[in-house]
Amino acid sequence: MGNILYEIIVVEDSPYDAEMIVDALRFKGLAKKILLLEDGSLMLDYIFSKGRFKNNESKPNPKLILLDLKMPKVNGMEALEQLKSNPDTKHIPVVVLTSSKEESDIKTAYELGVNSYVVKPVEFDLFAEAVGEIGLYWLLFNEMAI
Repeated sequence: MGNILYEIIVVEDSPYDAEMIVDALRFKGLAKKILLLEDGSLMLDYIFSKGRFKNNESKPNPKLILLDLKMPKVNGMEALEQLKSNPDTKHIPVVVLTSSKEESDIKTAYELGVNSYVVKPVEFDLFAEAVGEIGLYWLLFNEMAI
């Protein structure tokens, strides 16, 4: 995992959902540089070059983070809060991709600075299409300030 500059970080603890996300991105031709992590603590370690990523010499600056909310260790809200409260990382686009439709989760995520909140469709085809469209928008159409 050394010095590769990942374009998309997928933070998802469900192996099934993670595989569907990567497959959908691959189908849209967006799977060249994806880093798949199982929880928010690993995402934070990668972004801030800590823990098992402490030897990462590059300054991670992905074009997109797809973040689940309900995860072990550091959940998505805690990871989002740390990411968006840091001046060096608050510009990184984060899309919450979760099964939670709870109004409090949606409100809290936007208060913490999430760029988009998407509820995972249950049907595979809709799920794959949603992920592909999210990837296309954030990687190809969105203009980022550097």
